[in-house]
Amino acid sequence: MVLSLAFHGGAGTVTGSRFLLSTGKARILIDCGLFQGLKELRLLNWRPPAFDVRALDAVLVTHAHIDHTGYLPR
Repeated sequence: MVLSLAFHGGAGTVTGSRFLLSTGKARILIDCGLFQGLKELRLLNWRPPAFDVRALDAVLVTHAHIDHTGYLPR
């Protein structure tokens, strides 16, 4: 089985945790957090996701902090 892990946040900064785990059978978003702190980081919250949210099979939330869950309503 081939696994792919793409970092869409939480890399280069400690906020905006968003990781996309893809297997041959499922696409799972691990966390979906808001970017916080500097204005340049907060502006990232207004960009559309770099992946098709309709193609997700599940979302796994590691814990209930806004930098891990705050982007879910979008």
